[in-house]
Formats: sequence, C-alpha cells, structure tokens
Amino acid sequence: MSDVAIAKADLEKNGFLDLEVDPTMDLVEAIENLKKEKNAIILAHYYQESEIQDIADYTGDSLGLSQQAAETDADIIVFAGVHFMAETAKMLSPNKKVLLPDLKAGCSLADSCPPDVFRKFKQRHPDHMVVSYINCTAELKTLTDIVCTSTNAVHIIESIPKDKPIIFAPDKNLGAYLVKKTGRDMILWNGACMVHEIFAMEKIVKLMERHPDAKFIAHPECEPQLLEIADFIGSTSSLIRFTKESDAEIFIVGTEVGIIHQMEKSSPNKTFIPAPPNNTCACNECPHMKRNTMEKLYLCMKHELPEIILPEHIIRDGIAPIERMLEISAKAGL
Repeated sequence: MSDVAIAKADLEKNGFLDLEVDPTMDLVEAIENLKKEKNAIILAHYYQESEIQDIADYTGDSLGLSQQAAETDADIIVFAGVHFMAETAKMLSPNKKVLLPDLKAGCSLADSCPPDVFRKFKQRHPDHMVVSYINCTAELKTLTDIVCTSTNAVHIIESIPKDKPIIFAPDKNLGAYLVKKTGRDMILWNGACMVHEIFAMEKIVKLMERHPDAKFIAHPECEPQLLEIADFIGSTSSLIRFTKESDAEIFIVGTEVGIIHQMEKSSPNKTFIPAPPNNTCACNECPHMKRNTMEKLYLCMKHELPEIILPEHIIRDGIAPIERMLEISAKAGL
C-alpha cells in the first residue's frame, strides 16, 4: 500500500487528522498551491485562528459562507469551522466535495439537541411550527419548518401567524431573546453554546466600570442577564459592522474571541477587550473551532479527507427549511 493510501486509511479510521507535517514547510505557500491545483476554496468562520482566517478565500458567518461557496465554480469546499457548518455547505452545494479539517470539530449547541430526542419532543406538540437556529445538525433541520440565523431570527418569528404556536430550537438563550423582542410565547428547547454561557457577569460589569467609554457588544446566544446590559446585540457580522461604524474607541466583546482578529483588521485604531469567562481558563474560546489548525488544513486538502457525506434525503429535507427562510427574507428585503 502506498504512503498516500496508508494516510487515507488512517484518516478514514480515525476521523481526524493527526499525521506529521514537516515543520520546515511553508504552510501558507503549500496551501495556496493546493487551492490552485485542486480548484478549491477555503471558508473560515470568524471564530477560527487568525492565520486560518487570513488564508481563507472567504470569512464570515456560517450560512453566508455556504452561500458564497455555492456561487463559485470551485470543485472542493474546505470549511474551516465546525461540523454543522460543513453540512450546510454540502446541502447548498451537493455536487461539490466538502471537506472539514477535523471531523471532531463539533458544536456544543448542535450537540445539545439530539435529533432522535427532539423528534419525540416534537411529536408531543403536533400543532406547533418548528423554527431552528442555523447552528444545528443537518438531521435536525429535516425536523424543522423554518431555519433562522441570528441576523434574521426576529423577522422569521414575526412572519409566522400569531395564532400559530412555535417550538424554537436549539438555543434557549437566543429563544429567550426572541420572546422578549417579539412578544411570542414559544416553547424553547433547553440547549446552549458552552462559550456564550461562560461569560462572567460580575467581571464584565467591573470591566465596564474601568472603561466607562467602552461599548459592551454581545451575541444573542449569551445569557439573558448579559444581553440586558449590552449596548449592542447582533450576529458576528453585525458585531463587526457595529464596531466599524460606531464612534466608540473601546469595545468589550461578548462572543468567541476569534472574532477580534477581524475587528482589529477593520478598525486597527480601536481597542477590543474579550469578555472574561467566569474562571481562569480560556473558556471564551471555542475548543471545537480551535481543533482546526494550519497543519490539519494542509493535510485535509492534500488527501481530500475528511469529506462530508450526507444522504440524499437529508439534503432534500434539510434544505427545504433553509429555502423557506431565504424566501421569507427575500420578500422582506433582508
């Protein structure tokens, strides 16, 4: 068996990339060469390491990245993000090969809503419409009527007739935010993102006292008490846009710290302080996002593994609620 065949067998067996890479290799040059050789594009979520963001063809929110990739003529999509994001890219580009640098790059929020358990839960509320946050598995999307993003969630909820009861999954914090914003009494699935639940209220308040001119900005996946004191709440792209357009010079950032790289690139003369966690670990970093490295990105592209494979029925049934969301958003000019 050739060295390449052995390497591929190892990847297929283990599901992640832990092979040795020559430490003297210029990874940026090697990856750029592979992009050209294989007609591949790299997508990087804002929470990735800065060096991965810098080599990516596109950086952004998960759905926006998948939409951009679908419009290209690339044969291969390499998604430097987490598993559900690569699944979405595959659903929007079923004829392209979609790769994820590390199959173990999961998501605590997506994992908090197992589809088999949710299916039974949904059966107990047969008259309810299911709205699911895009941050969920492909299989959960097949159990969903309409998908939403943190950007369009309020509008999606408001587009549903007021007499139609709603189940919102999987994020209870985003769900609670939507209940407050829309006044809808929804059933909320009890799921959450481990990063957005770890921020320390007391430490953030003290930071705000030390920096009275700072704006505290937060993602709606944060807990309700933090959103109550936020100066601005929005999706990752909305947070970046706010920091660019705001007159403020200092920002306390209540989301995964990887986003600060893009904020500093867009506004190099401004100061960005990561919201502190409630302990001394780096818990404001997503351990799943950080599983992706430049070495794994290189190996992934070289061997074209691990590949995201989805059954046809998952793609068909999972894309339907996404298309419904896009239709609603288009009508509203979003």
